[in-house]
Amino acid sequence: MLDTHARKYVQPLIGQAADLLLKWKLTANQVTVMSFLIGITSGLWIYLELPWLAVSVLWLSGFLDAVDGAMARKTKSTAFGTVMDVTFDRLVESSVILGLAFLYPDVMWALLLLSVSIIFSMTVFLTVGAVSEQKGMKSFYYQAGLAERTEGFILFTVMILFPSILLYSTLVFLFVEVFTGMQRMMEARRILGRADRGEG
Repeated sequence: MLDTHARKYVQPLIGQAADLLLKWKLTANQVTVMSFLIGITSGLWIYLELPWLAVSVLWLSGFLDAVDGAMARKTKSTAFGTVMDVTFDRLVESSVILGLAFLYPDVMWALLLLSVSIIFSMTVFLTVGAVSEQKGMKSFYYQAGLAERTEGFILFTVMILFPSILLYSTLVFLFVEVFTGMQRMMEARRILGRADRGEG
């Protein structure tokens, strides 16, 4: 939701960063890898009980993830860049969940359910994008929803910085992900059903 409706407020900063990194002769794919290498360490810092460092690298990774997209649009995006972007995003999220699970094994069951809910929501998101593309749309169809990446980062931040409420924040995240998956499923039924009937 925030990625869709609030991005315009931070887009100037993202654009400036993209211009700077392009001036330094970096490519969008190189920045994608940088974002991944920074973000994947978040789980380690969580486990080592350095929560502020974990949150810092997580948000820096998220910022660079937005910047690489801006760079791709200013130059030439690649299909493999999209594959890396989506894959690395999930690995960074997995790093956070694993770090929390190993540090707080008593809530591992809730974190496992959260992982399943993320898989569910992303499966709907990616499948609808792929099928919509086959229906003739110009690019990968982006389904907005209650939980997009910024909401995920906010909830991860709460989980990392406030371990006393980790179980409750994890369950809130779980609910939000399941709701988003169902929201996307209902939208897919509407959009793809209309396309199947040839209504455009």
